Amino acid sequence: MSAYYVNLVAINPKREELRTPPVRVLVDTGSELSWLPAEALAAIGLTPRRQRVFHTADGKTIQRDVGYGILAAENFETNDEIVFAQPSDCHLLGVRTLEGFGVTVDPLAHKLVATSTLAASGLPLR
Repeated sequence: MSAYYVNLVAINPKREELRTPPVRVLVDTGSELSWLPAEALAAIGLTPRRQRVFHTADGKTIQRDVGYGILAAENFETNDEIVFAQPSDCHLLGVRTLEGFGVTVDPLAHKLVATSTLAASGLPLR
């Protein structure tokens, strides 16, 4: 599979007119969370809520701030946790955001494809 990029926008859920400029991000189904530049997130009023520890592909352990916001790309939108990426970090669209969008990744056509969402069967619980 070749690298696939989309433009991702973060939106302040308390003031939806506050949006980051589109950020070119790598679609990364190996990353749990989406990563956007910390400066861009702060500029729209998003604040870190906690820190998380991450293990990088090259075996390093790093700690980053994480906050909450709305993410949008290619006419899909969801609320999610967002990593406040530092200047040396990659900008990523992670699998939780993809799941929130309700999409799968078409690696050949390089696009996000809407899917149906599984629901409970409706059978009564015992």
